[in-house]
Order: sequence, then C-alpha cells, then structure tokens
Amino acid sequence: MTISRSWGVVLGSTTAAVLFLSGCGTNRAPEPTGHATAHGVTVSVTLVPVANGQRELRATFSPQQPGFHIYSIDLPAQGIDGLGIPTRLSVQGGLTAVGRPTASLATRLLRPAGLPTELPVYPDGPVTFTLPVRETSAHQADVIVSYGACSENTCLMPVNDEVIHLSLN
Repeated sequence: MTISRSWGVVLGSTTAAVLFLSGCGTNRAPEPTGHATAHGVTVSVTLVPVANGQRELRATFSPQQPGFHIYSIDLPAQGIDGLGIPTRLSVQGGLTAVGRPTASLATRLLRPAGLPTELPVYPDGPVTFTLPVRETSAHQADVIVSYGACSENTCLMPVNDEVIHLSLN
C-alpha cells in the first residue's frame, strides 16, 4: 500500500468516526434541556432515554460559589429544628414521575457553626438527581425544584417551587 493511499484510509476512517460520534446522519433529535439560576445555584435539567424506551430526568444543582452545598433530598419538610430546606424535584405537564429521585452523591452530616444540630447535606459543589419519568404528551413539561445552598458559615436565600420549562417536541 502506498503512503498516499494509507493516509487516505486513515483520513476516511477518522472522518467516519467523527461523523458517527457527532450523530451526523442520524434522525435522533437533541434531548430536551432547560436551566434556571436563582440564589447562587444553577439547576440544569436534561431528559434522557434509558433502556426499554424509558426516560430519566437528570437535574444537576450547581452552587456558583466554592464551599457551598445543597441540602439532602431526605431532609424533613420543615428541616431539622427549623433549619434547612429539603431539595425537591418533581414534574408536571407532559411528564409523570414513575419513581423517586435519587442523588449521585451520598450525604454527610454538617453541624452549622455555633449550633447543636446536624444537617444532612451533599458534599460541596454540584450534585445530580435522577428521576424516572414517563412522557404523557409530546408538547411541554415543567420541572419544579426547591433547594437551599449553604457554606459552613453562610446560607443563601432558599428557592421554593422554581419552574423550569422543557419543550418535548
């Protein structure tokens, strides 16, 4: 095989791989996504396919400042001793939850400075929640989130029932 032919084979193979990996030539539509930023946290949501035609909603809560964490999804509704706000993730409209949300990270206990109470929080930085869902219409869905972000010494204003719209078309 000549050098020029070898380069042709390499370039052709590389081009085919790039087209395949980029999705060129497929009819696959991009996954529905949305995001919202409020009170020091950006929440990004993506609806992704999983096995057997099922779908999952993935919501990543990313504090915008280093050293901040998100409260546990298992925190009681009123917090502990009135402290903390549980992270909540739900859907309405064109999606129905078919399970409970789960977190990508385990919680740890945090004792706020000067207080005797320990609160379950995720490690500082982003945490992703996965919610199994079923699509019930092909138009739009709303993702509703509630959360609070704190550092060792400061808590930001909590967010209650923030709506993130997803176009399902």
